[in-house]
Formats: sequence, C-alpha cells, structure tokens
Amino acid sequence: MSFDGFFTHAIVHELNTTLKTGRVARISQPYPAELIITIRAQRHNYSLLISANPTYPRIQITTVPFTNPAVPTNFTMTLRKYLDGAILEKIEQVGNDRIIRLIFNTRDELGDSQKLILVSEIMARHSNISLVNDKTGKIIDTIKHVGSDQNRVRLLLPGATFVMPPKQDKANPYLPNQLYSDLVREFSAPRGLAKQLQGHYEGLGHDTSLDLANRLLASDHLPTTYQQFIHRFDDPDPVIIDGKKKQFMAFPPVGADENAIQHFSTLSEMLDSYYAQKAQQDRSKELAGQVIKVIKNELKKDRRKVKKLNKQLEDASEADKYRIRGEILTTYLGKLKHGMKEITLPNFYDDNKPLKINLSPDLSPSRNAQKYFTKYDKLKSSVAYVNEQLRLTNAEIKYFENIQNQIDLASPSDIQEIRLELQQEGYIKNKHKGKKRRKVRVSKPEQFHTSDGTLVLVGKNNLQNDQLSFKTANKNEIWLHVKDIPGSHVVIRDTHPSDQTILEAAQLAAYFSKGRDSDNVPVDYLPVKRLHKPNGAKPGFVTFRGQKTLYVTPHKLNN
Repeated sequence: MSFDGFFTHAIVHELNTTLKTGRVARISQPYPAELIITIRAQRHNYSLLISANPTYPRIQITTVPFTNPAVPTNFTMTLRKYLDGAILEKIEQVGNDRIIRLIFNTRDELGDSQKLILVSEIMARHSNISLVNDKTGKIIDTIKHVGSDQNRVRLLLPGATFVMPPKQDKANPYLPNQLYSDLVREFSAPRGLAKQLQGHYEGLGHDTSLDLANRLLASDHLPTTYQQFIHRFDDPDPVIIDGKKKQFMAFPPVGADENAIQHFSTLSEMLDSYYAQKAQQDRSKELAGQVIKVIKNELKKDRRKVKKLNKQLEDASEADKYRIRGEILTTYLGKLKHGMKEITLPNFYDDNKPLKINLSPDLSPSRNAQKYFTKYDKLKSSVAYVNEQLRLTNAEIKYFENIQNQIDLASPSDIQEIRLELQQEGYIKNKHKGKKRRKVRVSKPEQFHTSDGTLVLVGKNNLQNDQLSFKTANKNEIWLHVKDIPGSHVVIRDTHPSDQTILEAAQLAAYFSKGRDSDNVPVDYLPVKRLHKPNGAKPGFVTFRGQKTLYVTPHKLNN
C-alpha cells in the first residue's frame, strides 16, 4: 500500500487519538524537507514527523533520533514564532485525499486568540508544508516556496492566498454511494475492477484498490463488505509484507501469506520500521548534495591531470632523441648554415643511417644544437617532478573515491563530518570564515558484536577513522582494513581475539568497503601499534607493515 488517501485516513485517526489537545513544546527541521514538531500530550512528549521529501513524503509519530542543524532555517524560525506553545485542536483530512490540516489554537502579539493551520500535502515531488492564517487565508510561510514560474495556478509563497490543489472529479468513498455495486456487475476480473475503482473513488492507491476488488468479488453481500473494508482504516492492524516487493499496509490484504507478514502495534511504529533504512539513505544523499558535487568535480579535475602527466612522462621517455640530435649537430656543426630549416646527417648511433633534423632558421648553428640539449635537460629534469605530481594526484583520487564509498553507507551525522573534513582540507569554502565557529565533536564509530560477544568498532568517515585508529584503540588491539580498495577502519576491542572473531570482523570490514558486492574480498589485519600516519597525510590515510590477509565474503554483524 502506498501512502494513499485511505492510509492517510488511518494515520489521521491515529494521530488524533494520540496528539489531540496536545501543546507544541519544540519545533525542529533536521532535514531540508522534513519537520519535527514535539507535542506534549497525555503526559508524554511525541515527535511528530511531517515530511515533504519528494521520495518519502508522509506524516507520523517517530522515535528515530535526529540531530538538529547548527543554524535553524527561516521556516523553522517562523514556525517557532507562531506555533511555540500552541494547542493542537485537531487533525483533519481533506476529503479522502492526501492533504492533512493540523489546526492550532494560539495567541497573536496582542494576546488575542487566533487559529493557524499547518497544511501537509503528501504528493510526491509536489509535497509541501504550509502555515496558513485561518482568518485571512494568507500563507505565513511554506517549507518549499513555489513561484509563478513553477506553477501558474497555485502560488505557495509568504503573503499569497492559500489555494487548495485542484480537486479530482471522484467520489469520496466514505460518503453514501452504490458505485462499487455497479462496477462489480460490470467487471469480474480483480485487476480490471481495481482499475475502475481507482478511477471512480478518491484516494485509492493501486494496492488498496486491488485488495478491495478481491474482497468485493468474493462477497455474498456487497454493502457489508464495502463498509467493513472502509471502516477497517479506523481500527487498523499495521503490517509490513515481505514479498517480491516489500510493502506496508494498514491491515493484511485478503489471501496474504502470514509467514511473510510482520505485525506492528501502531501505524507510526510500522512506518519507522519501513522507512528506517530507505529514508536514512535518502536523507544522507540529500544532505550530501554539495559534497557529492565537490567530489565529482575534484575527481574529474584529477583524472584529467593524470592523463596530462602521463603524456608528459611519455614525452620525457623520448628525451634521448633530443640529446642525439644535439650531439649530431655539434659533430657536423661545419655543415650547418644560418637560415637552414632542416638538414639530413648520418646518425652514428644507428649505423650512420640518414637522420633528418629540423632547424630554426633564425638561430645560429651552435644555438640550434644547444636548443636540442636544452630540451633534453628540461625533459629529464621534469621526470622526478612529474612522477611526484602523479603520485600525489593518484593519492587524491584514492582519497575522494574513499569518501564516495563512505557516502554510500553514511548516516546524516556522518555527512556533516565528511563536509567538515572537506572544509578543513580546503575543498569546501567555510561560509562562517572569520566568525567564531562552534567546535564540532567527532561522533562515535558504529558498534557491532561478534558471535562470542566481542565488541568491534567501525569508522564511518575519515574523521572517525583517525579518531578510532590513533586515539580510541589500544595499541595491542587488532586493526582491519580491506586490501588496496576504499573502506572503513575496523578495530576489534580485544588483544587476543579468536580466529572466528577475526573472521567476522574481516567480513564486517569487507561490508563497509567498496568491495561489499564481491564474493571474495581480501582484508588485511594487524595490531594497532604497527599503524603509522605520515606527516601531512590526508584524514583516514595510514601506512603499515607485517599484516596478515584473509579472503572473506562481506557480511554485516548485529549491532
């Protein structure tokens, strides 16, 4: 089931039961398109998540922890100004659509009572959150500003009149009707009937309409079946179904395999479980937008530079041909005349075969010979410099590829640290330059336990990696890293781990690496005391000797 109109009906019912008459205690915007309103209700604080994320828009109570940005957004500041301490009178759905109105009662600057509406539109890339003055109908602010150049029908800007999205010409399934009876008589195939139900009723997603179609076609009494179905959303049995496609539903569909069903006590708890990994990765990618762009640009620049340096080395490898020409010209200097453009002379390095040598007519014979020696000296002296530049550029490419790998498995807090690292390395400009910047503490590495209970720590970014390897780990504990490819630093918090523990930690190191999709990944391991960080090395870079190597299949352990 998608977050359709029926599911919206169910979640609105759940939220009203839990949050109605609660007071706004705190407002945060941890991610660009997601809002957290902490509501004190029934002697408990609830975190209400309202998301206008284009991929995972939704509204629910969440228990997933989040980190506030250092500087609140303008939208957050506006909501705090108008809604701090407000009472949530009720939550209502517009028709059977994916539009939810949260009605707050608060007081204006003069102390008079005023009603404010927070409108959540759950509509994929058109999702939005708007704060509206109920009396004037004017928008106070929106989480996404939509101007006339984006939508000529609806302006979603501060000061504009709030207009509802265009209403579809469909029936509200909760109002009395007999449409379903007519459609059942006309369509006998479940998918055909489901499509017709979707076309005639408001808020019917594909999975919901298919389940309703199956129930109606198997029914002995259509009105009873229909009423039971629509009222089940007032008393749901939330489930996640692990079939060909993982999906969530307000209650199990008819004919579902019970072995593939996971039940939850509330819709919000189920949504937390369903979106835990998907939304986390999406949030990380959203926060990493600038970081990814910087890394791509730097990699493009470095790879172009490597190509250019290799060309210079290739040219330098032919330096001897300039020395040979210079020596031949010096030997036969008497045959050269001012103004000559070329001359053919015997090459005493190649059985005196004739060799054509280009000359500069403006130079004297001796200067022409010297020109070839100068070119030779320049190319030979450039080899050491070019090789050093090539080494540094390839190291930088490896560094950025490692960060790309970290982003694939990063949490939002990891992204903030990766951004900080790139600022410290000078790849991202610090917007607060000159101002006193709040010191950012490096977060703790992720913790896992092997089958015998041994603690294993995994660094999720380079700042964590350095902290883990050179400050947290004991010098006699075991350090692991995939061989020759980007990956996390992994430390076994044991000085004499069992072979099984080393194997499981190696599988974990392979999982948190670029080789996670391979079946056979080499992983080096050795005591921490053999690690060395060269002076001036980039974050996360270490050297070591005396390692042993295991070949493993990547596997993630339990936290």
